[in-house]
Amino acid sequence: MILPHRPLRIATAAILSLAIAALIASVLWAIFAAATSAVAPSRIDIPHLLRMTTLQAGLTTGLSLIVGIALAWSLNRLRFPGRDLVVGLFAAAIVTPGMVVAFGLLSIWGRNGWINQALNAVFGVTVESPAYGLGGILLAHVILDGAFAARILLARLDAIPANRLKVGQSLALSAGQRFRLIDWPALRGSLPGLGAIIFLLAFTSFPIVLLLGGGPANQTLEVAIYSAVRLDFDLIGAVRLALTQMAVCAAVIVLASAFTAVPTALGRSAQPTWSDSRFARALQGLVLALSVLGFALPLIWVLVDGVVGGFGRVVAQPSFWQATATSIGIGAASAVLTLLLALVLALGRAAAANSVARTLLGVPAYAYLAVPAVVLSLGFFLLVRNVGLPLGAVSPIVVICANSLLALPFAMATLAPPLDAIVRTKGKLLRSLNMSGWAQFARIEYPLLGRDIGLMLALSFCFSLGDLGVIALFGTQDFQTLPLLMYRALGSYRNNDAAAIAAILLIGTIVAFVGLPRLIERLAHAPRQ
Repeated sequence: MILPHRPLRIATAAILSLAIAALIASVLWAIFAAATSAVAPSRIDIPHLLRMTTLQAGLTTGLSLIVGIALAWSLNRLRFPGRDLVVGLFAAAIVTPGMVVAFGLLSIWGRNGWINQALNAVFGVTVESPAYGLGGILLAHVILDGAFAARILLARLDAIPANRLKVGQSLALSAGQRFRLIDWPALRGSLPGLGAIIFLLAFTSFPIVLLLGGGPANQTLEVAIYSAVRLDFDLIGAVRLALTQMAVCAAVIVLASAFTAVPTALGRSAQPTWSDSRFARALQGLVLALSVLGFALPLIWVLVDGVVGGFGRVVAQPSFWQATATSIGIGAASAVLTLLLALVLALGRAAAANSVARTLLGVPAYAYLAVPAVVLSLGFFLLVRNVGLPLGAVSPIVVICANSLLALPFAMATLAPPLDAIVRTKGKLLRSLNMSGWAQFARIEYPLLGRDIGLMLALSFCFSLGDLGVIALFGTQDFQTLPLLMYRALGSYRNNDAAAIAAILLIGTIVAFVGLPRLIERLAHAPRQ
């Protein structure tokens, strides 16, 4: 009786949830059908690929959590000008394209990177590039996932009650004692769930491994699926790889469901209220400086290489403008579609009083967690092939739908909690006002959700803008996005062109991530005539 009566919202969400479930089922059916119709054995060494993928994902998870804890600890203690900017920099790790970071590492540590150029100019020697192979993959992953983990864990430290800190200060706790008695209990509950998320992100990583793998010895399941379809046209081997990957991802998700949920944390961080000893502050400053350099230096070098390198030549090419228009169009369409899907599902979920109904309405939105990008793309590829539709004609629609499904879990995680809070805290008032569902959304929910909607649109647009996993299977010479154009430039050894495209991708991601939430928030609070 507390919740407003919204049967239309629940029914619409139920229909959409069933439609998404049917689409995912069709994609999975295409994969299983191809697997069961296999008549020739595949030569792909699945056990080796599974070991390699699990090894790099496990190492990435452990290293990222260590880096995240150290960085969150440092940020929570230090006061300095520009702290909000640094916190925002690490928050942007979630949308920074992996291939941009990988290219930045190649610009620094590659065979022709600036370190080797400097060593050759000064000492006449060069060193073997550490950017390729397992070491390069781990470094790129830890740069992104360590920053992401730090932002999440910083929110847990910011949430420590002030009275607990006052008691700790009155007891004159040292930095180590505070971490052991106050910080660690606040952090440890989030570590299993956060570790599961990072493991899945690393396990399903595609562009970083594709660019930095350095050969078959470091190949992972995602890259092997792409190679099997795109290079060898070994559909049977690709299907078996996809089934293996889905099984592992599903097992991790089942285990992660027993852990405490990890809240999103992309807003402003609370200012520090605790001062440590000089030695502790020096250590925190060192950790922060190394982290900022590790995260920002590859991105800065991407911008430098892009501007100094082949920027003018790239922007003069018609293919660049065609790829830019395609990227923006697909990104915008994917973001709008994701917003519509997430709003319908989140509004219906918030209106449902039954916990089982709420769970069922939300489950299809998280399909990507079990069906990663390349696997989802393979399923769409097989489905289109089985139906007999021309691949070139349906490729844009498939890419938009796939990108929307990939962004939907993040959109639901962004919109569902505030919608639940609005309905449950203002439910009695809404019932007493006898407002229609549309009036409730336009007058109450939308103004309160302005920044969340902007953040969701920014996340979806940036995910689509930097995606290579979906377009890799559907791209052609006439249908390509900026990430695919960049990858093809690298494959043709046109590194200056790739640098310029990477810089443009990075700038576009930053502008969208920073600007869209503020723009939508202003529109949501604009005075109405």
